[in-house]
Amino acid sequence: MTGFTSHMELALQEARAAAARGEVPVGAVVVSAEGQVLAKAGNRTRQDHDPSAHAEMLAIRAACAQLGTERLPGCDLYVTLEPCPMCASVISQARIARVYFGASDPKSGGVLHGPRIFSHPQSHHVPEVYDGIAADEAATLLKDFFATKRD
Repeated sequence: MTGFTSHMELALQEARAAAARGEVPVGAVVVSAEGQVLAKAGNRTRQDHDPSAHAEMLAIRAACAQLGTERLPGCDLYVTLEPCPMCASVISQARIARVYFGASDPKSGGVLHGPRIFSHPQSHHVPEVYDGIAADEAATLLKDFFATKRD
């Protein structure tokens, strides 16, 4: 498995673990410029009673804590779902170099949909964005999760 593929697989594993805990199945992984996994997380909004405990936020916080810095230049973020506006803003503030995401989120996304945070002049840093990575698997996890909520 290549680094690129294995990093998204780690994010998918985090998403599956989140679903098993009753959380919306989204997972994220922060990878250093050297390819080292710095942090990984799945959504924990319900578990932590924290609306900001999105997978991206948790992984970015953990990576910053590990490195002892508030910015992650040169680092990549792999996430199973298009980041929401809140997470996109934090990605910009953290100076993440590249964002790789799986499923698009036309309803709540903040990168290719909705407010498109990175296209605003107030976005001080714009990462490279690569979408559609393992999109089918990520979308299926979400569809299956929400189908059980509607039954």
